Amino acid sequence: MFFQPGERTCLFIDGSNLYSASRHLGFDVDYRNLLTFFRSKCHIIRAYYYSAILESEEYSPLKPLTDWLVYNGYSLVTKTAREFVDQNGRRRVKGSMDIELAVDMMEMAAKMDHAILFSGDADFRRLLESVQRQGVRTTVISSVRTSPPLIGDDLRRQADQFVDLADIASHFTRRQSEARVVRQQQAPIRHPADQFSELDDDED
Repeated sequence: MFFQPGERTCLFIDGSNLYSASRHLGFDVDYRNLLTFFRSKCHIIRAYYYSAILESEEYSPLKPLTDWLVYNGYSLVTKTAREFVDQNGRRRVKGSMDIELAVDMMEMAAKMDHAILFSGDADFRRLLESVQRQGVRTTVISSVRTSPPLIGDDLRRQADQFVDLADIASHFTRRQSEARVVRQQQAPIRHPADQFSELDDDED
């Protein structure tokens, strides 16, 4: 993994995608340590975290977590997710944040040297190509150690650097077996989107 300490760097974290990858690899993400890790490698000017929030909740018990992210170095970007029942009668949640992430990366292109994308979604390939033409170096963090791999081949080829999440996870994650013990005392810091992704996965 190659970083230049003086690079103006932005993190673009697709919350549900990162949660899915860490879950497949058997980790819980500690967002405090994640930010500390990247700040030790380069000059972080923004750390964006994207999540859709369910509209049906009158009061969200997850608000303390969103507040934590805002007050601890993250730029939280949210929108209302739509809940629906599919043709098989299963509850689904729809709330893609792709457009929001793409707009922010394009707007920041002139102000940053390096964009770090936490996502394996191949739809972002064209976005990386665009910011690369503006002189931005790109890193994609996802995983090929799952079956099937969580990153699209087109996105991996487009990025200047691909980093497998499993290779750096020890710096900012907690193994689930350990997390169960810790959770009884203090819940790990996770993004609100995690619960919606988990709910959707459990119903598959």
